[in-house]
Amino acid sequence: MATYLEFIQQNEERDGVRFSWNVWPSSRLEATRMVVPLACLLTPLKERPDLPPVQYEPVLCSRPTCKAILNPLCQVDYRAKLWACNFCFQRNQFPPAYAGISEVNQPAELMPQFSTIEYVIQRGAPSPLIFLYVVDTCLEDDDLQALKESLQMSLSLLPPDALVGLITFGRMVQVHELSCEGISKSYVFRGTKDLTAKQIQDMLGLTKPATPVQPVRPAQPQERPSVSTRFLQPIHKIDMNLTDLLGELQRDPWPVPQGKRPLRSTGVALSIAVGLLEGTFPNTGARIMLFTGGPPTQGPGMVVGDELKVPIRSWHDIEKDNARFMKKATKHYEMLANRTAANGHCIDIYACALDQTGLLEMKCCPNLTGGYMVMGDSFNTSLFKQTFQRIFSKDFNGNFRMAFGATLEVKTSRELKVAGAIGPCVSLNVKGPCVSENELGVGGTSQWKICGLDPTTTLGIYFEVVNQHNAPIPQGGRGAIQFVTHYQHSSTQRRIRVTTVARNWADVQSQLKHIEAAFDQEAAAVLMARLGVFRAESEEGPDVLRWLDRQLIRLCQKFGQYNKEDPMSFRLSDSFSLYPQFMFHLRRSPFLQVFNNSPDESSYYRHHFARQDLTQSLIMIQPILYSYSFHGPPEPVLLDSSSILADRILLMDTFFQIVIYLGETIAQWRKAGYQDMPEYENFKHLLQAPLDDAQEILQARFPMPRYIHTEHGGSQARFLLSKVNPSQTHNNLYAWGQETGAPILTDDVSLQVFMDHLKKLAVSSAC
Repeated sequence: MATYLEFIQQNEERDGVRFSWNVWPSSRLEATRMVVPLACLLTPLKERPDLPPVQYEPVLCSRPTCKAILNPLCQVDYRAKLWACNFCFQRNQFPPAYAGISEVNQPAELMPQFSTIEYVIQRGAPSPLIFLYVVDTCLEDDDLQALKESLQMSLSLLPPDALVGLITFGRMVQVHELSCEGISKSYVFRGTKDLTAKQIQDMLGLTKPATPVQPVRPAQPQERPSVSTRFLQPIHKIDMNLTDLLGELQRDPWPVPQGKRPLRSTGVALSIAVGLLEGTFPNTGARIMLFTGGPPTQGPGMVVGDELKVPIRSWHDIEKDNARFMKKATKHYEMLANRTAANGHCIDIYACALDQTGLLEMKCCPNLTGGYMVMGDSFNTSLFKQTFQRIFSKDFNGNFRMAFGATLEVKTSRELKVAGAIGPCVSLNVKGPCVSENELGVGGTSQWKICGLDPTTTLGIYFEVVNQHNAPIPQGGRGAIQFVTHYQHSSTQRRIRVTTVARNWADVQSQLKHIEAAFDQEAAAVLMARLGVFRAESEEGPDVLRWLDRQLIRLCQKFGQYNKEDPMSFRLSDSFSLYPQFMFHLRRSPFLQVFNNSPDESSYYRHHFARQDLTQSLIMIQPILYSYSFHGPPEPVLLDSSSILADRILLMDTFFQIVIYLGETIAQWRKAGYQDMPEYENFKHLLQAPLDDAQEILQARFPMPRYIHTEHGGSQARFLLSKVNPSQTHNNLYAWGQETGAPILTDDVSLQVFMDHLKKLAVSSAC
């Protein structure tokens, strides 16, 4: 029998699913007492090189309210050619194509190893991929030059039949016509006027004229007869034109007086982009890619005025209700995000500037549509250039690692209901028998729309056990869940990925040990963290921390072994032992602590936390620390101030930053140039080893992390010192008389103090 750890890993590799509990409490009452909700992390398009898609359509249950898809958990009567749905127990006839099935001749979807299967839908015309670039021209010359080069480079990475469009904006917004030869032509809009979708489409001539104009020549069959092609053209037709057009882009000609910000009409530019795609290609895979180098300063969606002496809003201003444009701007971008999501398009934001650019107000655009959010200091940095290039990376079949216009549907067996989802999705408001009234995250539905997703996009899905306490589930009963993801593959095919999973029910009274052993503390920590971060968007920070603390205390009371009022007797089993530590680091993380981060930075960190898979999310909560020394090979060490020693090099990976830190002695030796002397060859290798390992992480990660190389006493050492557990601070350094490690100047409590308090509260009868 495989251990639960192996079972969890096998399921993650095969189905892209990690549950908080892998044996489920069999009644509603007991499930609420478990504290951590029954939930899972689902990576709908997890890469599976060993999973070729099947070239036929799925077989559905015939009951109109069910429509579950045939899967390995269904009961099959091969003689009568019938199958019983494992969700509603309806008996269904197999379609004629399945006439030859038998125990030895099974279709793939009935084999246990195909609990996840992908179908290719043959009907319907393939729709092209669409990339609409929305480019800010109020940039400094070298920044604009670097951005133009990146955009020109991206054209060479697109498939030849992809459609491309270009909108540029500064004080005015220009929509460029791409079909005219040898002449640049664009439609210019005022940046201060809010236009409806209908007005935009009328002005761009996208609405069909009432009387059909007779074409001079007969339309070629492969050409789309629609007028929209003026603005969105296949790349193979306009590659040269567009490359030249991008090369000729100039800075916004409007003069910027001393002490003023340039006038940027970001809100109107995005609105026109959304209206253009809405009128031409609704419900087709399309990306609006916004490149901006500063905050929107005029028109709808403006975030700050043009007076430089008035700074852009900070957390302090927001708390004091002093951010005068925030509510109105957020409302503008939310309206655009919802319209874009309804059309199945996604919005990416690439914001590169030294100050804030309004990501707080605009975050809903990528968050609701599954787009990317990238934040950097300048378009001229390798951080932006490499991250942007990675968007167009290909999979092992040579297709883009991106999918569009997906809908995710969740079906459950009758003892369960769906409470909600947290991730880059919007609700489709589909009510049904398996929708819970208690909402967690985006709830009240069993279907969500994810307009842009890739092989790592991960959603948290939360469930509610509804089985009543007095109606026991028979021994050996299993609960089942089916995830059905319809999406447009980057090869333009429509596909359906179906994952069907089941877990055993257990009676808490007699089988608590089984339930405990099957607890996945890593998945549970990430799922609880997602709930906390989701709450932090609408609640006060201290309230969220108090809620997390209360949940942690309740969990320890339920699953800890202890004698009442005796903190020293408190013990947690192996399957729970790391959970409090994750919560300790989560409380200090930039997802819940806004101190020292701008509102834009907090939005950026939260955006990535809500879409990454389990491994990356754990690195974000509790960064990984590796130590390099002469004492042996590199090894992971505790994320603790006691790990900061003079004769060590540390490499810390926080997901957003890679920090290499040289201990005091190592830094002195390097200054003295020992690495250049032939007799200290091993020291040269020691300095090089973390650089090579960092390079490996930098090559693979999206978005590319910030790379920081620092040493003892260096100003950037703060990145490391702020993350480690402050087990030695200026308050307790002398009391302990310890010589090892680096004292941290902080009033934060250490993990030891946190655990002592937790034990005290868990064993107390008052709690």
